[in-house]
Amino acid sequence: MKELLRSTDPTVLAFASALLNGEGIDCFEMDVNMSVLEGGIGIFPRRLLVHGDDLTAAQRVMRDNDLPVSDRA
Repeated sequence: MKELLRSTDPTVLAFASALLNGEGIDCFEMDVNMSVLEGGIGIFPRRLLVHGDDLTAAQRVMRDNDLPVSDRA
């Protein structure tokens, strides 16, 4: 799994997930439990991961929709 996106904004993560699922690209959201522990104040970012084989296609989907792409892939 490769990191595609890192954000503290749950709406960006939900939108990105919906776009990727619409393109048939599976994704997984990490660090969800950390945000529960912090009390929902948004200091710990969540990560969106995709399979390494889908990384290029996922990055293209993100850029086509003006969403940020992680540089940690």
